[in-house]
Amino acid sequence: MPAVQAPATVLVTGASGFIAVWVVKTLLDKGFNVRGTVRSSSKGDYLTKLFDSYGEKFTYVIVGDVSHEGAFDEAVKGVDAVIHTASPVSGNAHDPDELIRPAVDGTLNALKSVKKHGGSVRRVVITSSVVALMEPKNQFPAVYTETDWNNFVIEDVKTKGATADDKSKYCASKTLAERAAWDFVKDNTAGINFDIATILPSYVPAPAQLNYSTKFFFDAMQGEGLPQSKASAPFGDYVDVRDVAEMHVRALTEEAAGGERFICSGGVLSWQDVYDTLNSVEPPVPNVPRGHPGRTQPHPAICNADKARRFFGFEFTSLQKMAADTLRSLREREVVWGEGSE
Repeated sequence: MPAVQAPATVLVTGASGFIAVWVVKTLLDKGFNVRGTVRSSSKGDYLTKLFDSYGEKFTYVIVGDVSHEGAFDEAVKGVDAVIHTASPVSGNAHDPDELIRPAVDGTLNALKSVKKHGGSVRRVVITSSVVALMEPKNQFPAVYTETDWNNFVIEDVKTKGATADDKSKYCASKTLAERAAWDFVKDNTAGINFDIATILPSYVPAPAQLNYSTKFFFDAMQGEGLPQSKASAPFGDYVDVRDVAEMHVRALTEEAAGGERFICSGGVLSWQDVYDTLNSVEPPVPNVPRGHPGRTQPHPAICNADKARRFFGFEFTSLQKMAADTLRSLREREVVWGEGSE
């Protein structure tokens, strides 16, 4: 499919979400017009104020429940591309379907609406996750690429139901939602005028926002830091949210990205790695835990992002820059949070 170029109009679903806000900003910075979907007018008004400097290039529409078929019918009319980020992230669902059904149905409903009413749409980019890849492997380290699928977690959650752990339920929801998207395209090839690409980010701490992912980072920076056993243990892959947003936009603008999956990961970390790199940053960041410098363990799993590096010529933000920017930003916001509680 032809690449989508500015000043085209892009629909971003779940536009007030953590990753989505950065996607919207990146699109606007590159000259695109953006229509965001939000669940309430208060969230839409917040975004309008946030992106006020872009004038009428940002607008929003309310989509209350993405799991209802036809939810995106009006939203997709007249746009040139869609970036679908909307998906539940709750970590306390009892029934797995509380996460799985909204994730799968929301993705399928976006694609169905584009098929029916999005005649001008040429590409849909979908936010997935590296958890959709990470099926257990009998190797050390286990290296994951875009050819992998986490079928194990689907069967595990199917077998255990409500007794499955929260992480498995979430992983199953991301895996099944992405699978559903690719199956939809395969089953409707003759009836659609668009293609899709999927972006699979790893753990995403980031400047300027305290959310489920960044809270891990914020908590690990308190006081003397984590106990050595936790600080030196492998935490997993990481990626700067600004890189995630940029890769979503590259997947729109690069013609050959259609039909492809892309791992979005800058590397692996332990919290001791973060302490070490922050304690060597210039200008210095004060009050960073020291932990036990240099004491880390081998990582059992690695998500290989070489495809994105080759395909887009992509250079990921370093751990040091990501960590320093995130910590400085969170400390600035901590002051604001404290003032708000007085």
